[in-house]
Amino acid sequence: MVGNWGTHVSNGAIYSLQFDLVADFAPVSLLPSEPLMIAVNKSIPAHDLKEFIAWLKANPNKATSGTSGIGGPSHIGGILFAKETGTQFQLVPYRGAGPAMQDLVAGQVDMMITGPSIALPQARNGNIKIYAIAARNRVVAAPEVPTVDEAGLPGFYVAVWHGLWVPRGTPQDVVGKLNAAVRHALANQAVRKQLTELALELPSIEQQTPEALGAFQKSEIDRWWPTIKAAGIKAQ
Repeated sequence: MVGNWGTHVSNGAIYSLQFDLVADFAPVSLLPSEPLMIAVNKSIPAHDLKEFIAWLKANPNKATSGTSGIGGPSHIGGILFAKETGTQFQLVPYRGAGPAMQDLVAGQVDMMITGPSIALPQARNGNIKIYAIAARNRVVAAPEVPTVDEAGLPGFYVAVWHGLWVPRGTPQDVVGKLNAAVRHALANQAVRKQLTELALELPSIEQQTPEALGAFQKSEIDRWWPTIKAAGIKAQ
């Protein structure tokens, strides 16, 4: 299966699953990921991320942040943002990122942590502002957007990453063939160009091994489960 941060990390902390996210699957390869962006309504007076954080601190619990729904990356990313910046604001769940973005543009909510595919078109039309991308590196599709490290919130990395898994017990030669196919596809220059133009981050060659995906998934579980459980997030 092609899974992602939701299916193979956050779901384990939100739902009572009848299977084990690690023990019942064999990793094949990490796939491209979509780092999220910190976007705000254009009427927000702050010119950059540092000023925005200062504005939030000066106005506790007055700002609102739209999310794509309970337990989604924009929801949990918002919780982590509040924790790491020492700010307080209201999280407003929507039925998807599209309706949340519509209200951000309309000024019904003040901020949103969401993917480039949702944020960039609105930013380039002048409808919203983007302060930073929650990644180590700038993306080819938006080289003008600084990273969180550059913008003043180092280490705030939030991405919807994807991976390929098979059932535990799948023969190693099958895992190897699937892994080779992924490597071949991700080495294709036309494929790479198309993915980077969509603001996706490509895994390095070292990140494309089954072992690397397994280690990365476990590290993500260790990172996110305490935040999700501490917030008491449950499926609704």
